[in-house]
Amino acid sequence: MEQRKIIPGIHCEVSNCAYNDKRANCYANEIEVGPHQAQKKDDTVCSTFRQGEHQ
Repeated sequence: MEQRKIIPGIHCEVSNCAYNDKRANCYANEIEVGPHQAQKKDDTVCSTFRQGEHQ
């Protein structure tokens, strides 16, 4: 079985993301935040988000 490695320093509150380890850690290979035209925090989204099978 492949061991998942968390991304140090990334805290994720999105409990239904497939990359969330249910302890607020992200184990995606990388993260992408956008869009490039964002002017403030509320304009940004995590493009890496993938819907998990359960919450």
